[in-house]
Amino acid sequence: MECGVLLLRLFLIRIVKMSLRKQTPSDFLKQIIGRPVVVKLNSGVDYRGVLACLDGYMNIALEQTEEYVNGQLKNKYGDAFIRGNNVLYISTQKRRM
Repeated sequence: MECGVLLLRLFLIRIVKMSLRKQTPSDFLKQIIGRPVVVKLNSGVDYRGVLACLDGYMNIALEQTEEYVNGQLKNKYGDAFIRGNNVLYISTQKRRM
């Protein structure tokens, strides 16, 4: 079997396996506690830090928090609390060095 065909088959098998594992947003959020995240607010401001906890209202507690406005670092905070109604999205980020 050609290498390209084999790679395509492996890729398709992986996609099928991933689609069989249905993950809810709640499952995702539980998995990322303790990991570095980016929290984007409705205002456009980003907060980057380690997700300490969150609740059912999407209120978020971050540790080692950095505030970015227009992509530029503006402030650093030890801990930060973000009210859930201000959150546009939460995304994981690569681990800090």
